[in-house]
Amino acid sequence: MTASNYLFPILYTVFVWWFSTGVILYIVGLRSRTFKWSMLAATALLMFALAGLYVSKSDATVSGAYLAFSCALAVWAWQEIGFLLGYVTGPRREVCPDGAVGWPRAGLAFQAVLHHEIGLLALGAAVVALTWGGSNLTGLWTFLVLWVMRQSAKLNIFLGVRNLYESFLPNHLKYMHTYFSRKAMNPLFPVSIVLGTGVAWSIWQGAFAQGADLFEATSLTFVAILLSLAVLEHWFLVIPFPSEALWSWGMRSRDAASKRG
Repeated sequence: MTASNYLFPILYTVFVWWFSTGVILYIVGLRSRTFKWSMLAATALLMFALAGLYVSKSDATVSGAYLAFSCALAVWAWQEIGFLLGYVTGPRREVCPDGAVGWPRAGLAFQAVLHHEIGLLALGAAVVALTWGGSNLTGLWTFLVLWVMRQSAKLNIFLGVRNLYESFLPNHLKYMHTYFSRKAMNPLFPVSIVLGTGVAWSIWQGAFAQGADLFEATSLTFVAILLSLAVLEHWFLVIPFPSEALWSWGMRSRDAASKRG
């Protein structure tokens, strides 16, 4: 096993994480008349991605790991685009009422994202079904990491963090930030960090284990670096670091749209 066997999956994951986020931010910042075409293109990509997960489920090779990982990311991208375009959010599309606290506020927040949560469960069930019984579970573990860490991020933002990144929300979803809370930290945050870091560390150990073959090392490296990036994103929620600058190029479509009126 050489260093490149680990370096290439790491570089690929970091690039796709950074680039795909910027592309999605750019797409949702375009004029509303483009939304249906963007959603149609994302849905076509989703169909190819689901097919790719099924085709690669028994391909326990390095190329199979790359295909399954990429397809799982494409499946995830569909729900991100659907949410940010406003097609898959929830039945409640209003600001949080003044004075709503505790469980009533949590209930209202859940209504705002109900359809999104159902969509995530449906996509997760599809990924499980398409990879069931296969020897290549890279796609399944990739989607699971994304789902768990996204739920953790949502809960932390709801409970309160320093950086809410409401600037990432397009204008038609600005009401969402009224369900967020701005605090230095909340009791869930350290739990999320400790558990996420611990699981990532154990996966890294598996990737570098003596008996791991090339496929296992590649697959586990994909999952480990993705989880590590998710933990880093959690840190971005509380540290005074302008992480929005990483995707400032993706926000240019909003500037252009606002100039055009």
